[in-house]
Amino acid sequence: MKREFKEFKEFIINKKVAVVGIGVSNIPLIRFLVDLGAQVTAFDKKSEEGLGDIGAEFKEKGIKLELGEKYLDNLVGFDVVFKTPSMRIDNPALVKAKESGAYITSEMEEFVKYCPAKVFGITGSDGKTTTTTLVYSMLKAEGYKTWVGGNIGNPLFANIEQIKKEDKVVLELSSFQLMTMNVHVDCALITNITPNHLDIHKDMEEYINAKKNVFMFQEPDNLVVLNRDNYITNSLVKEAKGRVMQFSIKERIDDGAYFEDSKLIILNEEVCRLEEIKLKGMHNVENLLGAFCIVSEDITIESMRKVATSFTGVEHRCEFVREYKGVKYYNDSIASSPTRTLAGLKAFETPVILIAGGYDKHIPFEPLAEEGYDKIKALILVGATKEKIKETFDKVIREKELQLPIFMVNDFKEAVYRAKDIAEEGDIVTLSPACASFDMFPNFEERGNKFKEIIHEL
Repeated sequence: MKREFKEFKEFIINKKVAVVGIGVSNIPLIRFLVDLGAQVTAFDKKSEEGLGDIGAEFKEKGIKLELGEKYLDNLVGFDVVFKTPSMRIDNPALVKAKESGAYITSEMEEFVKYCPAKVFGITGSDGKTTTTTLVYSMLKAEGYKTWVGGNIGNPLFANIEQIKKEDKVVLELSSFQLMTMNVHVDCALITNITPNHLDIHKDMEEYINAKKNVFMFQEPDNLVVLNRDNYITNSLVKEAKGRVMQFSIKERIDDGAYFEDSKLIILNEEVCRLEEIKLKGMHNVENLLGAFCIVSEDITIESMRKVATSFTGVEHRCEFVREYKGVKYYNDSIASSPTRTLAGLKAFETPVILIAGGYDKHIPFEPLAEEGYDKIKALILVGATKEKIKETFDKVIREKELQLPIFMVNDFKEAVYRAKDIAEEGDIVTLSPACASFDMFPNFEERGNKFKEIIHEL
């Protein structure tokens, strides 16, 4: 049963509340908690100067600020602590706070717990944002008032009193958000699971367990959608607490979604043909099939078809930027793992000039080198991982006696200009880094925007 939000309102009033992280999702949360009558202290590594107008606004509202490098030293004496998603639950400051009696939670956990509408939670290593956007678009096409949040869209907890029971809510959920999740999601979807974020997670087992939390607290009438073609997600079927649907691009699934004879099919009914969809690549066929499954009880085939045949993709995901002197440039900055880059490479019909490299998430690059070498015409490497990627490709090149030009560059702009210099008419250049952006950019969006800016200046 859904819990009434009035419970939270009664619980939080006059409580001493700490919010760790003054970022995009927590700023509206902090304002909301103050409006509900909580005594709020906001914690952040940034200085007061770094917070700018937000810091001044908070002080005016009577919100205490704990800032700077040692900002967590005073995380004691609170009734409730809202942690930022990327903060591990075993962080010593959080452990200390919990031992002193604090209730540790997050904006997303409280939202799911009290949300009156049906919640569609989507996670996975690759394809989360595209699939979330597809599901959101399909529900809207059917005529539902639909909200989107989590990793994309707007923070929703501050809007919870505006959300009605008959509305639909679509959430993109990261492994960080799910690590401590212990509340049930009505409809869950895991697109796939491959190694990712091993710089934050202790090991692959912890990463998988975090993803599983999207369905581990479901009730028998809830739905989980799992990718049959991915070994790890397929192995989770036996752990489902509710009903299961699966999807596949390799085999027929009568009680799920599948791809056969160039047709995308759900519950043995054709939605559309491959040539009708605008999204490139079979990984996007998988995203569509997963989306069909999770909305299958709420919308018509017509609404699925309308979105499937008109949706052109999300920014920074195999996004066509420009054709210049006969060369096509694509921005796939979202590709922050080797498997995601590999999926992007498979979307093109000819080998491409690939710009890769970035922040090291401690993920092996062997899958990209071993499965992707024949899809790459030339490889341009930049960033913290460039040596590591080169070493992996050199090994495959030696073993297979290949010719694959590899160029090492010192900065991002040089990488783009090197691609321009070596490209010939008819070539494709794609930024698909296989790594996070944090060595050069705050996030993948800024990396993609910089790439587009440089391309438009050519």
